[in-house]
Amino acid sequence: MTTVPPAAVLDVLPTRDRPTPACDPAVVVDHTPLAPAIHRLVLRAPRVAATAQAGQFVMLSVPQATGELIQLPRPMAVHRRRPGGDIEVVYNVQGRGTEALSRVRAGDSLPVTGPLGRGFDLPATAGPLLAIGRGIGVCSFMTLVEDAAAAGTPSTVVLSARTDDRVIGRADCAELGAEAIAVTDLDGTSAVGALGRALAARFADRPPALVVVCGSQRLTGLAVTLAGRWRASLQVSVEAHMACGLGYCHGCALPGPADPEREGPLVCFDGPVFAVQGNPGAPA
Repeated sequence: MTTVPPAAVLDVLPTRDRPTPACDPAVVVDHTPLAPAIHRLVLRAPRVAATAQAGQFVMLSVPQATGELIQLPRPMAVHRRRPGGDIEVVYNVQGRGTEALSRVRAGDSLPVTGPLGRGFDLPATAGPLLAIGRGIGVCSFMTLVEDAAAAGTPSTVVLSARTDDRVIGRADCAELGAEAIAVTDLDGTSAVGALGRALAARFADRPPALVVVCGSQRLTGLAVTLAGRWRASLQVSVEAHMACGLGYCHGCALPGPADPEREGPLVCFDGPVFAVQGNPGAPA
């Protein structure tokens, strides 16, 4: 299921060199719960850690040692890339595959294919970054916040969740020197109107040059509105079920922009990151 508002039209970002994906066994370094039904998995995957571009993902295969035969791998955003060769992924336990994955332990090994997909395009022009994420959608762009920090670009990250104990990314933002704005359904701060007013006030003097969003259709709609007002580039990371992650099965195809009955871009190969048509950052 994608998180794109029906009125939004997506454009494939310009082609750039991508790292060649590989399928390697990855050793589980750490596996801990972050929140109810949300887990953080640290994997020793040196090739992915060294080459993954911001916004790319991996396909994780669940080992049979978990006691389950899970035939298809699961797509997972690369949440963090560590200098020592580790990557981090964060996932929701919400089906047989992720429930089985939640049983892997430190020292276990599982196949990882990646890095995959087309990632974010961080403009070279100076200007703040605004990243808006809901739940584990935050994990799709934390590598972009890493790149922004390395480039000296200031970042503001909206961390949206139902309740405060389900907010993901506070520690990552603190580590990377990014401003974190946590909003929740419980106190009403995650509502589109309230958040829109807060962000309009926050960026009244210096609007962001790039807005990125993932994890919520309503927040993506808000991002479209704000980016249009600020004349900022807008990129969205799309979530979709997929079987291969390589563009072979076409199971993650989006509806065609002109005819929804025709196949459009593939989330796994043309995305998962797309520009939103009509914003200054969308390709002509």
